[in-house]
Amino acid sequence: MGKVLVTGANGHVGFNLTAELVRRGADLRVSVRDANDPAKTGPLRALGVQDIVSLDVQDADGFRAATEGIDLLYHVAATYRYVTSGAAADDQMVRDAVEGATAAIRAAAANNLRKVVLTSSTVTLPLGTSPEDKKTEADWTEDLSVPYIRAKTLAEKRAWELAEELGVNMVAVLPAGIFGGTFHKPTQSTDYIEAIAKGALRMGSFRGVMPFVDVRDVVDGHIRAAEQDVSGRFILCNDRFPTFDEIIDILRSQGMRVGRPLMTVPYFMYPIAPALNRMTSRLIGAPPLITPEFVALNKGRYFASSNQRARDVLGWQPNVSTEDSIRDTVAELRRIGRL
Repeated sequence: MGKVLVTGANGHVGFNLTAELVRRGADLRVSVRDANDPAKTGPLRALGVQDIVSLDVQDADGFRAATEGIDLLYHVAATYRYVTSGAAADDQMVRDAVEGATAAIRAAAANNLRKVVLTSSTVTLPLGTSPEDKKTEADWTEDLSVPYIRAKTLAEKRAWELAEELGVNMVAVLPAGIFGGTFHKPTQSTDYIEAIAKGALRMGSFRGVMPFVDVRDVVDGHIRAAEQDVSGRFILCNDRFPTFDEIIDILRSQGMRVGRPLMTVPYFMYPIAPALNRMTSRLIGAPPLITPEFVALNKGRYFASSNQRARDVLGWQPNVSTEDSIRDTVAELRRIGRL
């Protein structure tokens, strides 16, 4: 295998993927938004990574330069937020995703890369009518009202369109919500664990489940997709997703002082849930979790997806339990001073 580029190497998936590739002795180049920022590069240099470049994923010329001499591209870089500072930030997230995917595939074509592994998400799949109504790689969501879902869906579709047009060998991996492992800044997924641990659901929890997979299993899926002669999309998720009440019970079993919810929020209260969440978040010092668009999307619907294709084709399986992943997430949140 030739030289490998990992974009977004300071993020949750990017850092853990980089660490595993270092362990395997890969010839690595990694990108961050600003290679002169020691907060972004310090942990990577501590792994032994020397070839670190600055990359704005919307910069087509910069992407082409970053992929010169590269054999395999893991395009991981993305903004992952359900709750942002507003419409401008939402629009920026969508542009970063779509233009980043466009630049990645065009750069891969220009420099004749062997393969591109694109990190997408299970949010590109429609929600199910029950936890057992599991969606597959053949499914695509049509509800793009949530900006993050719009960003990931439009970006992956654009990548597939261009890959076919330009003859780029691409595989997409679709992780569920990612937990566990090492991270240097919180993500929307880890925000859920932080907020729940601080008591965000004390007054009431929600119907539904948390889409779930451990970052170590996500890294394993990326590498299998890169190393094997495979094509298409691969969902990476646990066999079963925990409910919010189950997450609370897991945290309590691990010694966290988390009160059980006083009720399950009825559907008629869903429209006011985002405002209540913002108020509660300010009171307990936790990140806000939901927006009106996100609540409307989830009302009576469930995140539900099947990992069968990844099992059958990649030989992949989720090896890290939900309990262990939550324990490791809490440990990391404590390490970075969030709990």
